[in-house]
Amino acid sequence: MAALNLNALFFNHEISFCKVYNVESKDKLEKLLVSNRISFFVEWQEKRFWERFFRTEGGEVFTIHINEADTTLARNLAEGIESVQIASA
Repeated sequence: MAALNLNALFFNHEISFCKVYNVESKDKLEKLLVSNRISFFVEWQEKRFWERFFRTEGGEVFTIHINEADTTLARNLAEGIESVQIASA
């Protein structure tokens, strides 16, 4: 089987791009990423044991992972969205 030659391509270079602190901002950022053809993965923060039984207001944190090659474009898109904290790199 021949090996893939990926000279200048970023392949499987996933980074934690940002943390989002509410659902509305997450949805807005997802739409921007999709419309600009940036693939992403949303990781939901696990709730603590007692938070599973008692409803807590807000408290939802999402980590969005993207390919390292798309960092500049994604940073420009996410810049104006509230409740989005871009990871420093």
